Amino acid sequence: MSASKARIYHRLQLAAHRLHKRADRVVLEAAEITTAQAAVLAVVAAGGVVAQRSVADQLGLNESAVTAMVGRLLKLGLLDRAHDETDARAWRLRVSEAGRAALKKIEKPFRGINQSIEAVLDADEIARLADYLERIGRAFGGG
Repeated sequence: MSASKARIYHRLQLAAHRLHKRADRVVLEAAEITTAQAAVLAVVAAGGVVAQRSVADQLGLNESAVTAMVGRLLKLGLLDRAHDETDARAWRLRVSEAGRAALKKIEKPFRGINQSIEAVLDADEIARLADYLERIGRAFGGG
């Protein structure tokens, strides 16, 4: 069966939309941030002190999108920002204590999302799906 006959794009889009909607809802309830904002926090937390441009690159987003998310996270007190010592035009980001607390609050909701996936797919299916999604992403310029 071809990808078009199986409506693969449509199925991927629908599944991604539903998953994103659910994840956003539970993360918003837990920490009053979106999953996109949580991703920014997670990237910064993993790097310690990170250039804003690096966050955009790691998430595959344009800098203006990251700038907007960083602005909201700064207003919420979840990130700290300082000028880069070597490039006055660049920003360095660090997760604040409140940001670390927010990341802790979203662990359980994300665990629940993953458990929902595990309820419908066994370990081998999850491994295959991860492989398929990675290959599809690479085919369209990702990773």
